[in-house]
Amino acid sequence: MKTIAAAEFKAKCLRVIGQMCEDREPVTITKHGRPLAVLSPYVPADGTASIIGAMEGSVLDYDDPFLPAADPDDWDANR
Repeated sequence: MKTIAAAEFKAKCLRVIGQMCEDREPVTITKHGRPLAVLSPYVPADGTASIIGAMEGSVLDYDDPFLPAADPDDWDANR
């Protein structure tokens, strides 16, 4: 893993990012010799599921979608 001082990173930020993308090696950014952050290349997640269709198969049964979910006589407000 490469290491670079924060002041140098500030001066050469775009160059460091470009090099990191080419060689795919993370870069540790330090200040006074102590690690502050790690800059790592983006890794796309494989097999990410779309939310479209995520609930498919979760409804087990319904007779008529336009009927009330509960019997109106069960509500105290109707008494």
